[in-house]
Amino acid sequence: MKISSSIFSLISIFILLLISSATSSDFDDFIRCLPQQSNSSLPITDAILTPNNSTFQSIYQLRANNLRTFLSATSRPVAIITALHPSHAQAAVICAKRHDFQLRIRSGGHDFEGLSYTSDVPFVILDMFNLNSIDIDMSTETAWVQAGATTGELYYRIAEKSNVHGFPSGVCTTLGIGGHFSGGGYGFLMRKYGVSIDNVIDAQLIDANGRILNRKSMGEDVFWAIRGGGTTSFGIILSWRIKLVRVPPRVTVFTVQRTLEQGATELAYRWQQVAPKLPKDLFIRLQPEPINNGGNNKTVRVSFIGHFLGQADGLLRLMNVSFPELGLTRNDCLEMSWVESTLYWANFPNGTSIDVLLDRVQENRVFSKSKSDYYKALIPKQGLETLWQGLMDIEDIFVQMNPYGGRMEEISDSETAFAHRAGNLFMVLYGIQWSESDGGINATERYVEMSRRLYDAMAPYASSNPREAFLNYRDLDIGSNESDETDFEDAQEYGAKYFRNNFIRLANAKATIDPENFFKNEQSIPPLPH
Repeated sequence: MKISSSIFSLISIFILLLISSATSSDFDDFIRCLPQQSNSSLPITDAILTPNNSTFQSIYQLRANNLRTFLSATSRPVAIITALHPSHAQAAVICAKRHDFQLRIRSGGHDFEGLSYTSDVPFVILDMFNLNSIDIDMSTETAWVQAGATTGELYYRIAEKSNVHGFPSGVCTTLGIGGHFSGGGYGFLMRKYGVSIDNVIDAQLIDANGRILNRKSMGEDVFWAIRGGGTTSFGIILSWRIKLVRVPPRVTVFTVQRTLEQGATELAYRWQQVAPKLPKDLFIRLQPEPINNGGNNKTVRVSFIGHFLGQADGLLRLMNVSFPELGLTRNDCLEMSWVESTLYWANFPNGTSIDVLLDRVQENRVFSKSKSDYYKALIPKQGLETLWQGLMDIEDIFVQMNPYGGRMEEISDSETAFAHRAGNLFMVLYGIQWSESDGGINATERYVEMSRRLYDAMAPYASSNPREAFLNYRDLDIGSNESDETDFEDAQEYGAKYFRNNFIRLANAKATIDPENFFKNEQSIPPLPH
């Protein structure tokens, strides 16, 4: 029997109205559920934002840092819970699970693919930004840091207590600690002290039943998993307990720049041989970028950005022996306190007050697409020239090459879920950024295609079988699932790239703590099938 198009349209509209009505009813039940499950003296009603609230849109976009994912999203959250107390986060879990809403958890909003604030199914954002306390105990050299605190706030609060302590985490100062640590977290102390999660000794995690668990009550398998495996597959991180690390009262930083015409290719090739083998106290990032050399003459300028846990005289002696080709001079070196060096790495002008570390929101949001690679062998000069040409073709791109070695070689790849350890010479971030003036959202396809073309061009030189990737630099191109499904075979594809041989153990930990797979996203870890 044939159905006329007009009748078919009416049936379709009726079905949509039924779905909308059901969703609306579920939403009302969800909102009513929240105060019933929260026992704080701070009313959860003050933390609930719906599209009817005048501040809903501004809060939603305030920490949606990638305009590419934010503006291309096909749906908005039905609500945002701006938790003011841990019980608000617990209530969000219980009520979202009871009324069939997906929960997306956002701390700083720096997820490269926007998975902390977008979904294709009805969802609620649990925004942890207000839970940002930092409690430092200098007698034990430890601190409890809530998920909503930023890396900048952490550096600032440590410096308030001590000028000889620091912590190994990100260069960007507006990263939310909750997500940053859970994917590994790294910065210029990586070769000395490992990644962030190598210095985490306890945590508070909300599970799918709304319980707050610590290291002992969650068990060692889950505690292992959330250190590098991404907490959003397992629960909601409330806070981390970290072990502070020792730094000298004065450190030295430098930036030396060379263009291709000044021998940058030879220096970059030599950097690959030297940087992973330097003493742990010295970290030198290589950062090539395309520049215009006048007229239509494009070239690449390579920056060698260094951080030394010591004073300039000691650094110069070391460089004269280990990397004399760079030609580092005393004039290139700046001595400063460790906390001041975090500003240097974040590209603040020299002399900027450390108060800027308390600025919690990223100001200049752009459209971006990023990818990552691990390199286990030297890129030959021909490969470097391929990279240079790719940069000049794209123009709106930055590349960061971060050396391994040191402490990163000493920690087993199964010590935590973060598996990228010995055998890597360096890790690379390829970041393409564009603005409204470059075409905005309409230019997305062109820029994403350029990023893939460069990634493909570097394939002969990068790690392989699998081609490894860094979870903090999330990239849906390497494999993904639908918003509300987690196919195990698809998860194995991206899981092997992010976690190597640790994926099955992660899936087993997931089955322990979240067997019903409540916590999910497009690249989450599914429970290990029975």
